[in-house]
Amino acid sequence: MRPFSRHEESLALAEARLRRNPATAALSQSTFLGQFPPDTDWAIGPFERLSGLDFTPERQWHDPAAIGWTSESIFNPTLIARDDELHLFYRASPKKESLASRIGHAVFTERDGWVDDAANPVVSPSLDNETLGVEDPKIYRADGRWFLFYNGIFAVTDADRSRYPAPGYPVDSIGCDINVAVSDDLRTWSKLGPVIDHGTSRLWAKGAVIPRDASGNAVTVGGEYLMFLSEGCDGVPHVGRSDDLRSWTFSPQPYLDLGRGRVHEVATAFVRDDRLVLDFFYDRGGVWSAGQALYEVGDPFHPIALTTGGTLAWGGIIDWRGRDTFAQGWDSPVGERSLQFYGRQLPTDIRPKSIRGEKP
Repeated sequence: MRPFSRHEESLALAEARLRRNPATAALSQSTFLGQFPPDTDWAIGPFERLSGLDFTPERQWHDPAAIGWTSESIFNPTLIARDDELHLFYRASPKKESLASRIGHAVFTERDGWVDDAANPVVSPSLDNETLGVEDPKIYRADGRWFLFYNGIFAVTDADRSRYPAPGYPVDSIGCDINVAVSDDLRTWSKLGPVIDHGTSRLWAKGAVIPRDASGNAVTVGGEYLMFLSEGCDGVPHVGRSDDLRSWTFSPQPYLDLGRGRVHEVATAFVRDDRLVLDFFYDRGGVWSAGQALYEVGDPFHPIALTTGGTLAWGGIIDWRGRDTFAQGWDSPVGERSLQFYGRQLPTDIRPKSIRGEKP
């Protein structure tokens, strides 16, 4: 794959600053968290705000392309813990939900709080399927290494659409690939490129959702890793299979039929014991809603229960200090770069006194 020019980056940045998506820009985490029913004992949730973990970068990053790139919004992060460090990877955009995104990294410790990586952006456009940005990281640990999957965004031409027609999931001027990078230290990343070909994706594949446990480890099912795709592929649900998280084969595979409503995107696949929960985002009669589906790990394509309410934790949920935890930046005011953290509510009788409204 060829690197692209500074002129192409400048054009992508200019387009990003003009483009708006009112539907996604209006998303609110509090709306989805408020949809949990009170009587579902298997769901991952409900959650409450953990304001002590909130993250705000102190300054704009160095712009390696020297094109005047700055970020106005950060969102869709992913979390993983290593020893006593909490590692955060997040999408930074010139405008909320815009093109021309980059991926940043920050580390939390009790001693120093959040420290933004001096090397940011740790993932920036450099491949020919990243000309319009890199976004929405998802991180997994396997075989002593870390795998960062992310979206590569690129321009689509009439010739591309003619070669890869997608009447079931029409693609306009923008395409989306799933790319992967690997690291041995969570700081230096080597790009391996896309994991799905355009003959399968038809120029759009999104959602590198791999079953992951509460520590951030990728979980095998039947001896292989699975990846649930929820967008693209001509509108046909696909699941990928891999032995090593690097090389993937994809095939049509239904795994979530709501009966009513349309799944827009699966956010995360959370494994605990012998159960798998898919947390997803769907359109219910024109209203954005969240839901969760319960599966046995050994049978990940046939849900045994469904519920409303969800996290939309695009980068997964982890156990941090005894709580299922995730982060998101949708509820930040326009122009404010911050991520809010959420933790699973503790039963009232075991909450710290300060949380129960009593003095410590």
